[in-house]
Amino acid sequence: MRKLNPKKRVSDFFSLNRDQTTLDFVDVPIGSDIPVFLDPSRIRCMDTTWAHECGALLQNFFQRLLDLIKANKKSEGLVMLRGLSESNEFHLGFSKTFSQGSGIGREFAEVFWTELGNSKAGKTGLLKDFEDACLFIEGVGPDRISDAVCNILRGPLIKYTQDMCAYYGIPLNSGVDSGAVWNPVSHVWENDLVDLPVTPFGTLLLVPKIAVRHRFSYDYQSYYTHYLLPAMQLHEKSLNSALVYLLKDGTARVTKKSLREKYGVDKLAVAEQTLLHPNVLDNYRKAVVRTSRPLTNDKFSEIENIDIPRYDSLLDSVIRLPVGRAAATDYENCIESLLSALFFPSLVYPKKQEEIHDGRKRIDITYLNSAKDGFFGWLASHYSSSHIFIECKNYGNEVGNPEIDQIAGRFGPSRGQVGILICRSLQNEKLFAKRLKDTAQDQRGYIIYLTDSDLEKLVEEYIRNGGMSDYTLLRDRFRALIM
Repeated sequence: MRKLNPKKRVSDFFSLNRDQTTLDFVDVPIGSDIPVFLDPSRIRCMDTTWAHECGALLQNFFQRLLDLIKANKKSEGLVMLRGLSESNEFHLGFSKTFSQGSGIGREFAEVFWTELGNSKAGKTGLLKDFEDACLFIEGVGPDRISDAVCNILRGPLIKYTQDMCAYYGIPLNSGVDSGAVWNPVSHVWENDLVDLPVTPFGTLLLVPKIAVRHRFSYDYQSYYTHYLLPAMQLHEKSLNSALVYLLKDGTARVTKKSLREKYGVDKLAVAEQTLLHPNVLDNYRKAVVRTSRPLTNDKFSEIENIDIPRYDSLLDSVIRLPVGRAAATDYENCIESLLSALFFPSLVYPKKQEEIHDGRKRIDITYLNSAKDGFFGWLASHYSSSHIFIECKNYGNEVGNPEIDQIAGRFGPSRGQVGILICRSLQNEKLFAKRLKDTAQDQRGYIIYLTDSDLEKLVEEYIRNGGMSDYTLLRDRFRALIM
């Protein structure tokens, strides 16, 4: 019998007929790792219900740990930390062959507790978030933080995995051990039997690809060099210390090299100096959140050393479908694959045929709008658009008022009031555009229309800009609704 390849992807193993480009989760190898990390700073940037739950859970866990340190309750603290043991279900990290988690296991739990308890950063309240440990605690790097965060967020990730399996048709095994799940109310780890996908290499937990990064946001060397040392330079100048020397023009200068030599370069030095300049850490935290960006599909291809996504192939799958109701389901599926590729990372977490109004109405495709910039970010800042609704009509000339009324009836103040109506062609495009503008002016919602030729333009712009786009066509269509 042929030995199963541990580098076989989830998409291949479960025959999803998809690749990373069209999937919402990280398409990990089933027995090995992909070199990306679940980054808590990315999660804090995501304005979704799931992300808010995760952020609250991380804060709850770390605050409880800090409280135990201050109360010197070591036994309880070690129980908490041992729950962050090495875990191989997520397949994120640097393992070359088989997955080998690098969380905070039994041995390192003792070290971590001691380091955290002895650290001035831990005792003085300098540490606020779990990832802060990357900056101040020796032996704690991106891999340990990522694995620890995965374990703390196991509960939400189990629910996400189950949702993804239901959406993409991945079979679930019943009665699978959940692993240790953190209970934020009782502050204990709990195990349960749940439904999860299982491969020959073990249980599988999926992670949203919008929440991972190739390089961890928090890096103590970058923080020290680009944030803390400049503040220390200004401080030395204000004291006119022995480290200050004058240039020929009389300008006072302090070198970073001299500061490193005097104060050290390890994490203890970083912690001690941060206590003297606490505003620097606040600025660093804000900068990380402000500048954090999710990986693009093209970046995933670079990291995984695979071919650049073929957006033109996804477009061809749409274009070559026959027009008519008989191919309506295929059309909807092909549209979802194309849009999931083109609109990531702005639009995520797709759902098809989502029911609203107690099941009386269905939405063909619904996306969460997670954008912070670009066209969809602008929409989120100015209009009710937490969700973007997609209606797919695999016919052309007869699209008219009934179809407009249908998608307008899906809008709501809490769900969002922006949608995209996609059809094959339009006999009278100007008249149809006028009807959509009337709908917007009547305050019934904002509907952008796209035809086959429009999809071609979107793909051309996306490819031309190297897998990124500001969606010029969408901007122009939306502007026509409000001008």
